[in-house]
Amino acid sequence: MRAVFASTVDADDPLAALRVGELPEPDLPAPDWTVVEVRASSLNHHDLWSLRGVGLPADRLPMILGCDAAGVDDAGNEVVVYPVVPDPADPRGMSILSERYPGTFAARVAVPRSNLIPKPAELSFTEAACLPTAWLTAYRMLSTRGRADQAESVLVQGAGGGVATAAVVLAVALGKRVYATSRGADKRERIAALGATALAPGSRLPERVDVVIETVGAATFDHSMKSAAPGARIVVSGATSGHLPAVDLRRVFAMQLEILGTSMGTPDELRDLLALCAQRGIRPVVDTEYAFSEVRDAFARLHTGRTFGKLVLDHRR
Repeated sequence: MRAVFASTVDADDPLAALRVGELPEPDLPAPDWTVVEVRASSLNHHDLWSLRGVGLPADRLPMILGCDAAGVDDAGNEVVVYPVVPDPADPRGMSILSERYPGTFAARVAVPRSNLIPKPAELSFTEAACLPTAWLTAYRMLSTRGRADQAESVLVQGAGGGVATAAVVLAVALGKRVYATSRGADKRERIAALGATALAPGSRLPERVDVVIETVGAATFDHSMKSAAPGARIVVSGATSGHLPAVDLRRVFAMQLEILGTSMGTPDELRDLLALCAQRGIRPVVDTEYAFSEVRDAFARLHTGRTFGKLVLDHRR
């Protein structure tokens, strides 16, 4: 079957490690696994990190890339693939598709049956394929960890990337006052069109916020702290600018702030997210949709860091 995979790893030039070609059909590691015919998948920065060798040792190569997918199961049901797989060999007790088990950038992917979530008819395969990683992370940051139901205002740092842009859309849909920062004026214009107040990084907010969505790290963390209201939750799922920010602990205890880490989400949270999108007409922001045959162009765009929203592969083209 045709697949997109890492044949080697290259820390300096990840695109050089990318291959497109034929690989064997998926194996079923256990009786409770099944095969899904992939109709659409979406790219994440995790795929670039894999090509760099982060979390992907040489003894697992070649490895099919991709975490996110929507498709059709062996009974003809339209499904969304939850990408987290139990993995006793991993210190975390789990791994994400494309780390130990082959990923979703292929004609077919093997997954546990329990990882298949019904796709709402209201969502296309393209839209549904955007949700399992970045959008699920953003949803968990807001709902479970950030307790957005108890909040009126939200700050999203570094909007433009997949998680942050999803957080803007979801927070607006939940009726919150949303502030979002981005370095680029063009991205700030697009953020404003989504319903948020768009600001340059480090700008003073009109108010202190109840929840901060933090995926940037060192470059924005001081601003996140200063923008937080008493008792606010600063929810962290990434550190693209550096993972060792200076933290003023006096502000943490004086303002009674909560700094909360999170990653991905649960199958039930993915079901809730799918239902929310279907019921409220929320749709993922798609930067560009590519034919599967154009996957190298998709990876090249991801590598530029200039995307706004998700990059999607249509496996039917």
